[in-house]
Amino acid sequence: MTFDRIEDLHRALDSGQVTCVALAEESLRRAATENPSLNALAEIFDDSARAQAAAVDSRRAQGDHRALDGVTMVIKDNMVYTGHSSGAGSKILTGFVSPYTATAVQRLLDAGAVLIGRSSCDEFAMGSSNETSVYGPVRNPLDPTRTPGGSSGGSAAAVAAGWVHAALGSDTGGSIRQPAAFCGIYGAKPTYGRVSRYGLIAYASSFDQIGPFTRSARDLARITEVISGADAHDSTCSDRPVPPMMQSERDPKTLSFGYYQEVLDNPALDSELRAAFMARMDALKAAGHRVEALRFDYLDALVPIYYILTTAEASANLARFDGVRYGFRTEGAKTLDELYKRTRSEGFGTEVQRRILLGTFVLRSGYFDAYYGQAQKARRAVQDATNADLSKVDLLISPTTPHTAFELGRETSDPTVMYLEDIFTVQAPIAGLPALSLPMGTHTNGLPMGLHLTAKAFDEPTLFAASAYLSE
Repeated sequence: MTFDRIEDLHRALDSGQVTCVALAEESLRRAATENPSLNALAEIFDDSARAQAAAVDSRRAQGDHRALDGVTMVIKDNMVYTGHSSGAGSKILTGFVSPYTATAVQRLLDAGAVLIGRSSCDEFAMGSSNETSVYGPVRNPLDPTRTPGGSSGGSAAAVAAGWVHAALGSDTGGSIRQPAAFCGIYGAKPTYGRVSRYGLIAYASSFDQIGPFTRSARDLARITEVISGADAHDSTCSDRPVPPMMQSERDPKTLSFGYYQEVLDNPALDSELRAAFMARMDALKAAGHRVEALRFDYLDALVPIYYILTTAEASANLARFDGVRYGFRTEGAKTLDELYKRTRSEGFGTEVQRRILLGTFVLRSGYFDAYYGQAQKARRAVQDATNADLSKVDLLISPTTPHTAFELGRETSDPTVMYLEDIFTVQAPIAGLPALSLPMGTHTNGLPMGLHLTAKAFDEPTLFAASAYLSE
């Protein structure tokens, strides 16, 4: 039995129509049966999922009901979970079993969610097509010849396929929002610091954020509220009180929207996506909303800023994977230096090695100020310009991606072609702002299109209220 909304699932639980155990068994059955064709899950948690579901049913029988009771979910392979493997899609973490649980994952469990598996992802969350994983490519359930997006494509595919009610992904430059658009579902990246990163295997620490995938706008808000809040284990996590995420102080019927003409004029934007977006803007105007065309001078600089800074952070973060303490270790090395070199050469994939080398280069003495330092200054300029625009309107709005889901195995001899997939989504993480993708109809090629919203820092309630309003 599939429920698109958690409130419908809870009504079925309350009426005795279904049990958490039955929901978990159905999710496990479908995942086991269908995963071989989509390759969305790296592992299925049969035993722990059944135990969790039984415990939730027992607790509910005592009158203890919680926000995510019976909600079946998967977590991205870069989040740790006690007693379970976490591989970040990489050979270098082969055999690693976590001794602790990520804060966001623990909050799901405490709220009654049932975790049925870990989803495949691009290696160390570096990719936009879910093809760099050691487990092989993930396929889009809407068209298995195409990508579900990346790097959280496995989570998006599992939700879109209906195996689970929701999933967690992580978003560095668009890794939740782009897969959500490609799979025709909802995906949100909270404000940087809203959700703890403790237990998230880091790619770029000043960008990474954990967020949910769902099949309804309101469920995005419910899950984000559960996983948000201060955490003593993460000094970058905000101690701001967590508001009710679906109770915005703003009436969504009075919201104003701003879009960038530079986005619409970008040659990478598919003409049909452009037309669908402008039709939405016309509909908003007709409904009485103020819709303003804004100027943004940094669009072409966003991807270079993002890749200079994130690769520098990746170079530092991934230095810990050396074959000494855990994970993969090469055979036959005679010296420590040889062990490091061979383990990292054999354990990391091509794309991860490329980004580590690029990050190491921009951090080198003599190059630091010219690249990393300048990129940090440019990041601040983007943040200031974006915040200035959000002082004029309530939300920034755009297409999520320049086109619909592309074919797996597409020729990428030039890696910058793949990097440009992030062109419309990197602004929000560069500025540290909350953003989401919601469905925007279907292209004539039969694939979904995504609509992207960005809000002021820590104003997720307005973001979610607008998403629900635009989905009606």
